[in-house]
Amino acid sequence: MANWIDQGHLKGHRTPTGRRRVEAADLVEFLKVHEMAVPSDLRSENGTMMVVVVEDDVGYLEALLRTLERADLDIDVVETTNGVDALLEIGRVRPTVILLDYSLPDLNARQVLERLLEPGRKLDAEVIVVTGGVRDDEAASLRKLGVKTIVNKADGISAVVEALRQALQRRKAA
Repeated sequence: MANWIDQGHLKGHRTPTGRRRVEAADLVEFLKVHEMAVPSDLRSENGTMMVVVVEDDVGYLEALLRTLERADLDIDVVETTNGVDALLEIGRVRPTVILLDYSLPDLNARQVLERLLEPGRKLDAEVIVVTGGVRDDEAASLRKLGVKTIVNKADGISAVVEALRQALQRRKAA
């Protein structure tokens, strides 16, 4: 960071002792411009929340991402197409909300959640499972793992966006 400040890429200043200081808003802007993850403790300062979208159907994913862009939710989105990559991205960006497709090529939503909730780990994100349909017993199993919302893809992308909007409102109120 010192080099970025010295080279004028990142707005900052030197203290009398030679240390460099950066305003949080300037750092957030720099990270966004350079497509880097914004740490969760900085996200609250600019109101932007992080959402991880996990969907293996590329067409559905693209449609969902376009709809999210138009929805004016003030979120940053990281997308992935399988469970293992989802686990890595969730650990990296520490999202506010996870939109998780139930059926993925490597793991299903329950398996992803079980790995996220292994002993010693804590999940701070709200999880919304998006599915083409799940059995009642599987839905109950997901709810036991902390899933508050299960949205059927047949209800349309607008139902997914509305579920996300509600989850974000709950997180802001918390």
